[in-house]
Amino acid sequence: MKRITKIEATPVVQKKLRVAAYVRVSTSHEEQLTSLKAQKEHYEGAIKSNPAWEFAGIYVDEGISGTKIAKREALLDLLDDCESGKIDRVITKSISRFARNTTDCLMMVRKLTGLGIYLFFEKENIDTEHMDSELLLSIMSSLAESESKSISENAKWSINRRMKRGTYKMGTVPYGYRKDGDQILIDPKEADLVREIFQMSLMGYGCSKIANILNDRNIPTKKGCRWHHSTIGSMLRNEFYAGDFLMQKTYMDEGFHRRVNYGEKDMYMIQDHHEALVSHEDFDRANQMMQERGKGCKFVEKNHAKAIPTAFSKKLICGECGRILSKGKKKAMGAYHLVWECKNALKPPHSCSQRYILPEMVEYGFIRMMRKLQTCHSQVLEPFIDGLKGNNNQRVLNQVKILEEKIEKNEEQQKNLEQLMFAGLLEQEVFLTEKQYLVQQASEFAHELSEVRNSICGDLRHLEAAEQLLSLVSKRKPILTFDEEAFKAHVEKVTIVSREVFIFHLRCGLNLEERIG
Repeated sequence: MKRITKIEATPVVQKKLRVAAYVRVSTSHEEQLTSLKAQKEHYEGAIKSNPAWEFAGIYVDEGISGTKIAKREALLDLLDDCESGKIDRVITKSISRFARNTTDCLMMVRKLTGLGIYLFFEKENIDTEHMDSELLLSIMSSLAESESKSISENAKWSINRRMKRGTYKMGTVPYGYRKDGDQILIDPKEADLVREIFQMSLMGYGCSKIANILNDRNIPTKKGCRWHHSTIGSMLRNEFYAGDFLMQKTYMDEGFHRRVNYGEKDMYMIQDHHEALVSHEDFDRANQMMQERGKGCKFVEKNHAKAIPTAFSKKLICGECGRILSKGKKKAMGAYHLVWECKNALKPPHSCSQRYILPEMVEYGFIRMMRKLQTCHSQVLEPFIDGLKGNNNQRVLNQVKILEEKIEKNEEQQKNLEQLMFAGLLEQEVFLTEKQYLVQQASEFAHELSEVRNSICGDLRHLEAAEQLLSLVSKRKPILTFDEEAFKAHVEKVTIVSREVFIFHLRCGLNLEERIG
């Protein structure tokens, strides 16, 4: 007879759902932070009090707008943990707290549903596990998006009104300043560096060079990062350092993207809003010089670089091999740039190691040299001119007179020698030897006289060029931009020693070395 044994059923232990909560507040104001604290306590208590749930954490975005997922680090961490299998369910206060963008909301819900993870929105009482259609969620999220736009428009109107009244308070202040409540104060250490940056710019340094200098000195930015040319450029263009406050330089478009205001929206300027770090004159000069440096880099179409005439044609000399630099082009960032290069460095056997030169480098050097002459023309040009005038004194005239007397005496000696020869008082061999000596001596006297006379003419030409240069640099108006006509008028040639060292050979006879790096 068959024997049957009953095996008792084992009770199935229901696995607890790992539940996480997502909380977001859009500002860091005190009332919002109080709400944040209450929400955290609420969700932690609700999850832990449910015996079927296991607390999987609370993900908090504080002071973050709900219009952009990319900026909500806590939400991104929540999605990553869901994909990693650490969470089974998510609860949040409302659709507007989860996302104010319909597309983003539906995308995240679909993604989590595909992973078997469901969301519960308390305010709308929507549970995606029991939702037969996305229609309701789509409608509710659209309402949340509309609400967000309405709130944004209201906020814009309020901010715009405060800007018109001049009562708008800025949130953060740039490098060199600090805030004490609503009061804007100068940070002494940072302010000194800001002034130094403007001073370097006025001396002809480019933004990249200034950034490299600060990085070499291990000076961090306000956020503790390295300096970049764009950072320096933004500082030099920031009117805040001149004591003015320009409002609405950026704005938020309908898609909640931050845009630079190029005139699409009204801007409001408050002059003398706070204590300035640089004068308006230095600020304007620095921006003008920066603008001119930007124009100095000539963008040209392909195969047309050699057609552009410049003041540097046949004037730039390679300091290594002595060859005249030729025009060429180099491609960078999708455009061709005019450059000057030594052909001996380009063609085999590459007998020269000179690197190509950008024209704005020479322009910088010329500006710096002229600014130095403006500063110290009384110590350089005026003594030089006095020296040139001194060369045309009685000493030089006496030298000419002495040489003319020697030449006249030499001619008389040659005549006497010939008379003695014709009288039969000299042997022919002695005559030829003496005659050859006197002819050679006469040639030397004539050459020396020619050099003295040429030096006088040369000094007169140098004197005229030096006086013209002095007239230019002694003007009170500072030289801030490259003047092509002034370069042609006063520079004979430029020896390119390297990319940082140029020797300007001036028409007045001076050779001035300029270092731009």
